[in-house]
Parts: sequence; structure tokens; C-alpha cells
Amino acid sequence: MKNSLLRLNDMLYMTCIWVAGLSVLAIALIIPWGVFARYALGTGSSWPEPTAILLMMVFTFIGAAASYRAGAHMAVAMVTDRLPPNLRKTLSIVSQLLMGTICLFMTIWGAKLCASTWNQFMSALPTLRVGITYMPIPIGGALTLIFVVEKLLFGDQSNRRVVRFDLIEENEGAA
Repeated sequence: MKNSLLRLNDMLYMTCIWVAGLSVLAIALIIPWGVFARYALGTGSSWPEPTAILLMMVFTFIGAAASYRAGAHMAVAMVTDRLPPNLRKTLSIVSQLLMGTICLFMTIWGAKLCASTWNQFMSALPTLRVGITYMPIPIGGALTLIFVVEKLLFGDQSNRRVVRFDLIEENEGAA
């Protein structure tokens, strides 16, 4: 059961990485097009800027979930690193529970935000519902919550093969 859940979370993690990476790639293609259209063609498009902003939201919230699982999310451990091991473990659990609370808040209230703005449309992209634009918030919160629960149940998974592919490549090169 544990291995099945970890493999499922590995696939979830890779999906987060791909979605975040493709969002950044799309931004890198859309912004230069907007600049080119405005200055070289003389016809500014109205869609590149809001689209890039929406993709940045996708990158931020989905990428944060992947970053959390990889242990690459920002953390200040100056005080906790100097504590005795038993107190450090207790504070780690408290920290995970607080993180889970924040994720639950993002998921619940983000979904409510999506629902309450569902019938509104963006002025820059008239066919796009405002509720859809807020969807990265509850989705990112739910994904991060899954990784928080994983960390509480199975411990830190930041050294799994799917997460630390760089170490695998270094070991293969040494062989």
C-alpha cells in the first residue's frame, strides 16, 4: 500500500513539474510575441500580458507543491537546526500540521473564490471565466496538502529517484 501511494505521488509530482515547466515555457514564448507584435508589427495584442499573468499563477501554485515535496521550498531553519533531536522532530510535526492548515485554507477558500467568481468574465480575455483563473489556488493547495500528508505518514520523500534525478545521473557517470 505504501509503495503504491508513493508511486502515485511520484506521478503527481512529475505532473506538477511538467505543468509548471510548460507554464514557464509558454510565458517565455508569449511575452516576446507581445513585444514583437507591438514594436515590430505596430499592432499590440491584448492577450499576451493577461495570459502570461495567468500562467504565472499556474507556475507559482503548482510549482510550489512540487517544490514542497522536493524539499526545495523556502525554509528558515536557523533556530530549529540548533535544537535537540527530539524537540526538532516535534517542531517538524507541528510545522507540517501548520502547513497542512494553510493548504486546507487555500483549498477550501480558493474553491469558494472560484465558485463566487464563476459567472464573471475577464475583460482582456472575454471568453475566460474569472473563476477559472483562480483555480490554481485550490488545486495547488490540494496538491501541497497531499504532499504534507505524505510527509507526515511516510517521512521526507525529497531523496526519491523521481525527485533527485541529478544524484542518479552523477552516480551513473561515476560507474
